[in-house]
Amino acid sequence: MGEWQPERDYEENRLTQTLNLAGKQLKAAKEAAEGIRSEIMEAKEEMWEDAPHGITNLSSMEDFEAIVELSQYQSAVINQIADYEGKERQIRLLQRIMESPYFARIDFAFDGEDEAEKIYIGRHLLKKENAQEIAVYDWRSPVAGVFYRFMTGKAFYDAPCGRITGEVTKKRQYEIKNGTLEYFFDADVEIVDEVLRQLLSQNATAKMKSVVETIQREQDVVIRDMKNDLLMVQGVAGSGKTSIALHRAAYLMYQGLQNKLAANNILIVSPNMAFEQYISDVLPELGEEQAESMVFDDLLRAVIKDKKIQPRNEFLENLLCRPKNAEIMKKGIRFKTSEQFRRVLDRFVSEIPGRWMKLDDVFYEGKRIAAAGVLKQKLSEAAARGSGREPVRLGVRLEQLETYVLECAFGSGKQRGIRAEKSVVRQELRSMLKLDIPALYSSLFQEEAWDMSGRASEEETCGLSEQELQEIRAYTLRNLGSGRLAYDDAIAAAYLYLKIYGAEGYRNIRQVVIDEAQDYYPLQYRIFGLLFPNAKFTVLGDLHQTIEKCEEFSFYERTAGILNQKTSSLITLHKSFRCTNEILKFSLRFLPEGEAAGEHSEIESFNRSGDEVTVMTADSTRALTERIAEEIALCRRRGFGSIGLICRTEANAAGLYQRLKSMTDIRLVRAGSMPELQGAFLIPVYMAKGLEFDAVILCDADSLNYCDDDDKSLLYVACTRALHRLSVFGEKEISPLID
Repeated sequence: MGEWQPERDYEENRLTQTLNLAGKQLKAAKEAAEGIRSEIMEAKEEMWEDAPHGITNLSSMEDFEAIVELSQYQSAVINQIADYEGKERQIRLLQRIMESPYFARIDFAFDGEDEAEKIYIGRHLLKKENAQEIAVYDWRSPVAGVFYRFMTGKAFYDAPCGRITGEVTKKRQYEIKNGTLEYFFDADVEIVDEVLRQLLSQNATAKMKSVVETIQREQDVVIRDMKNDLLMVQGVAGSGKTSIALHRAAYLMYQGLQNKLAANNILIVSPNMAFEQYISDVLPELGEEQAESMVFDDLLRAVIKDKKIQPRNEFLENLLCRPKNAEIMKKGIRFKTSEQFRRVLDRFVSEIPGRWMKLDDVFYEGKRIAAAGVLKQKLSEAAARGSGREPVRLGVRLEQLETYVLECAFGSGKQRGIRAEKSVVRQELRSMLKLDIPALYSSLFQEEAWDMSGRASEEETCGLSEQELQEIRAYTLRNLGSGRLAYDDAIAAAYLYLKIYGAEGYRNIRQVVIDEAQDYYPLQYRIFGLLFPNAKFTVLGDLHQTIEKCEEFSFYERTAGILNQKTSSLITLHKSFRCTNEILKFSLRFLPEGEAAGEHSEIESFNRSGDEVTVMTADSTRALTERIAEEIALCRRRGFGSIGLICRTEANAAGLYQRLKSMTDIRLVRAGSMPELQGAFLIPVYMAKGLEFDAVILCDADSLNYCDDDDKSLLYVACTRALHRLSVFGEKEISPLID
């Protein structure tokens, strides 16, 4: 201990200096914020005192000048509010720095220099008072990459000026809480692994936390990648994909200081609302504004505004309840979201003007101003003008046609006194030219249009037989007659809409992060491309965690082809940090034969030991419920903060909730809810994806619920949610997939 005392004294002194520096800046920021706040209040009072209150005549020059003066007041106040909000953000950041200013230090001897520079690394940048020297480097800075990628010895990093080389002579990590140095250690591989092992042994939190202190080398490669417009990550369960995605978003915003990439330029596509809630604190914790997060259902509703749409969770619930038409549901969504059906939809769009639109003669004041034949010809000419270049969308051609007819009737100039007449003609035109996309889509499945085998090759039927196609057609027509769009039909209808009208609402999005990427079908990736034409993509998935379909490794190649970015890369992450050795070993039995050791599926454990997985059955529903209640009590005694009771479906979870609620404190997580995942709660397996819990109780793992190969992925997803303890329960007979 004695030989460490000088080092301890040095680090204590360095921490004190850093906290004093941050404290001064915090005090100055608070004073500046208060000053701006006072100025805003004074400006508001002055605005209302000085501005005329009797503005009544907008045509009066005096009143017009008064309005201009008032708007100038408002503009000044708006600018001051923006300054105040900026100071408030600075205050929040400095308050976080005061709690823990840094977590690491590297001593880096730049080539050509004799003495190593001590570089302290934290979550946020802290400059010295002259604003030229840096007291603490942001974890996203180029030099901080050395901490994540190298141990002591030769090292390098890439800076804007080029590659910088040197040697790491010391690598030190700190635990600082509430401004107090708890401990520090000089890192080597064994010590770093042991510290990470201790961190992983802690309980999960209600929301995902940032992991800047424990980012691994292979994860850092993904986070800092700036070369690829499409970055794809195949990561096993527990490899940190979601955390990587969020830290990558924060890194891109940091880089955005140069290229103006802000939070409103990034969109995170989440699998469900519970997941959205779970990740909502990470970016703010890193000092960044929360990027917009949406589920795919939100995107469908944004495109198809005038039709009710079945949520994906409901689609999965219906499918997993094992209805008689489950196979047709699976084949239907696979067919209607395939590249083959996309070609059918594209051909259908090209046929709409000639076959599916009724164009009539247009009259004005009893005189025909445009014949139906001429209108059809104009639409065809507009389409032809697009050949050889980017095709002119049908929606644009219809707008051009409307302009043509109005010019025929009223001329091209702005004429007074005809606004009302022009409005009447425009309304009549729009009623004729407006396309009802759901109705058009429905017409594709009518008998006179349904000739897949005759009008398309076998490839365009996804290898389905004529009988299977007819079953899909009948199933689709029943759904379309229900008054709302089924999930798979909504995807196809949204694609039709975007091919016809395009999308303008998301042109500001420049980076799209797609988590649980394996759950999306080819047509959905086409929709991503149409919705976000200016975006680059980060796509993260695990082929083993699909729910209603199976995917092979070629999935990533197909996705790259659809998104069609200039540069792309695929990175695989094999190491799982979430589960204990025992839980991971148990979970691997649900992977397809031979896959666990395959080229792209080799799964490594971080080597953390824990309890053996328990598998139990009960003779009756009542006995099963009692055993589950006992397991919940045991988990609570063990101090586990989050206990996830996972069921195959929401219906199963709801039934168990009714039996358990009088026996123990428990909550039911339903589709569409955004709960804090603490305590004991019941959740269907498809909503548990991407989440993690201290303990998992798989409640319905019997032969009735999990009996065929398609169910293996459900069991794999459920079991790999557990950090520390996994218990598997079934009624009467355990699933044959577990034995």
